[in-house]
Amino acid sequence: MARPDAGEPTPDPILSVVKPGAQPRDVRRSDPVAGGSPNAGRTTVHEAKRKGLIGFLQLLGPGLITGASDDDPSGIGTYSQVGSQFGYGLLWLALFTFPLMSAVQELCARIALETGVGLGASLRRKFPRWLVGAAILGLLAANTFNVGADLGAVAAAGSLLSRGALHALWLVVPVALLIIGMQMFATYATIFKIFKWLTLALFAYVVTAFFAHPSLLAVVKATVVPHIEFSKNFIMALVAVLGTTISPYLFFWQASSEVDELAAAGAAHPQARRHGLRLSEMRAARADVLIGMGFSNLVMYFIILTSAAVLHAHGKTNVQTADQAAAALAPLAGPFAFIVFSVGLIGAGLLAIPILTGSATYAIKEFFGFGGSLASKPRERPTFYVILTLATVAGVVMNFVHIDPIRALFIAAVINGVVAPPLLLLIVILGADRSIMKRYVSGKISLALTAMATVFMAVAAIAMFVTIVAGP
Repeated sequence: MARPDAGEPTPDPILSVVKPGAQPRDVRRSDPVAGGSPNAGRTTVHEAKRKGLIGFLQLLGPGLITGASDDDPSGIGTYSQVGSQFGYGLLWLALFTFPLMSAVQELCARIALETGVGLGASLRRKFPRWLVGAAILGLLAANTFNVGADLGAVAAAGSLLSRGALHALWLVVPVALLIIGMQMFATYATIFKIFKWLTLALFAYVVTAFFAHPSLLAVVKATVVPHIEFSKNFIMALVAVLGTTISPYLFFWQASSEVDELAAAGAAHPQARRHGLRLSEMRAARADVLIGMGFSNLVMYFIILTSAAVLHAHGKTNVQTADQAAAALAPLAGPFAFIVFSVGLIGAGLLAIPILTGSATYAIKEFFGFGGSLASKPRERPTFYVILTLATVAGVVMNFVHIDPIRALFIAAVINGVVAPPLLLLIVILGADRSIMKRYVSGKISLALTAMATVFMAVAAIAMFVTIVAGP
């Protein structure tokens, strides 16, 4: 049975100590944490069609940004490794995972839009706190390793572009400061405009593929005909792609950013009161999610394609990271392809790192019930921004204690593999609860696809542990 609404947000922990008394409310945006639904709505599909290209761009938001952030530097490294090692053998996964990740992200968006709160708060209301807390703890651990590896990858790409004039380690702190500064001092609207523009960087991988001149017949065959190998390396590659594509941090970010979008719209149009989830909002969110996940899988497809056509075809099958893939492209595909790939890597990192740290921060504050969002001012919600900063600092520290980035990504994959299946199960149960979701309860198609995603992630986790135990 669903837990009762928690009511007003818990007072900000830092302000309660430093400045006891009345807690300030966020005057710039409505606070979307625990009490009540946000106002107003988003651009509808009908409005987008009427406005043409501008309306279409206005429709794209949380779904597009979430999908693009899935292609972070660690994901790019995984796809590059898979393409260099197995050629076109795993191209079919782009088509296979698209409906699964779309269904999962649509469910997360639907839960947030119906309840008016983030995923952490919704889960906390229905399930035991210890269970939700354990899932969030796993999310924090995986995100920390991912942030560290992604910071290192962005710095390495910058070093590659400078032809070694700048040491990669020198760039880690400036990149981290740039991200923290954007999160703390840019307005909510500016942050999401930056995120939208950064998604364009991922088209670099589509462009790079055309420099590879792949065999069209071989590519089409590998795309539509699944290729399976019963070997340890192939199973590990399959697990890595699934874990990278359907990651827990995406669940929390999708839900929280949907709530923030509604809160921002309500602040801009306070006269438009929201009374439950409108069908037009749901359709707009679904379109946004489908486009975002389609974009994510398109980029994944072309990274595997490029790596297969250039690296695998020339016998370079030991690529481990995204920056290694970029460096390997230079003598084989030409300097322009190398530059495009490296720039795409930097853009992907600048998009993904703040979303990784943001999703962890949203999960914590939703679990404990205190206020704060990227629309808040730091002086009004200091605890939120302290956690956000600490999440980035932890990633910086990882680079300076010389933790092997490949090892870090392996640990993150293991943690994600453990956390994702039970978390997905909780989300599926939540979406099927009519007392919470009312008329927007999951239908047969949604239940089938999200259940399939849960099963496949569980099988992937089991397979991963079996291969680890089996050893070399």
